[in-house]
Amino acid sequence: MSHAADTTAVVFDFGRVLFDWQPEALLARVLPHRAQCADTAAHWVEQIFQAYGGDWGDFDRGTVDVPTLVARIAARTGLARSEVQAVVDAVPQALTPLPGTVAVLERLRAAGRRLFFLSNMPLPYAEHLERTHSFLGWFDGGVFSSRARLNKPDPAIFDHAQRQFGVAAADLLFIDDHAPNVEAAQALGWQAVQFTGDAALARDLGARGLLS
Repeated sequence: MSHAADTTAVVFDFGRVLFDWQPEALLARVLPHRAQCADTAAHWVEQIFQAYGGDWGDFDRGTVDVPTLVARIAARTGLARSEVQAVVDAVPQALTPLPGTVAVLERLRAAGRRLFFLSNMPLPYAEHLERTHSFLGWFDGGVFSSRARLNKPDPAIFDHAQRQFGVAAADLLFIDDHAPNVEAAQALGWQAVQFTGDAALARDLGARGLLS
């Protein structure tokens, strides 16, 4: 095994990497009168979550609380506050662990790898995940956007995370499903791979000498 593999720490994103996240399905379940088909579900996903910019981006960044978020989205979209609140309240239960990725995480832990996370996550959801999933204790540390008051792909959050982890940028391997986040990490000298599934991830980690 190479020295690079010996020193590499692995950094996981959460949504769509370690936890399932299907907002269209969530809206079809919570607002079936709005999300009546794939097209209307996609419309309301864009309106509510704004590609995780706008109002939701501020929620991710920890700069607005839930009542403010609900009021802003309702005013902007014409949805009733009760509808928006129902969506916001439903998110934690929709963030379910992806067993295949959790298994990869466990293999990395068994191999003695240093493990960290870097996730865009509003504070109420971060606290829910910490309370609910004991495997988060496998991580040596992590950064939630809402606590850092920064979010990906802002380079500042990667710099913040690197300082907090105490690991050289070149020794961090970042796993994220969103290409702009992968590119932002690489631009700062991190290793990075775009997540497409747990099997591909295991193969990539094996090729890098990080999994036996």
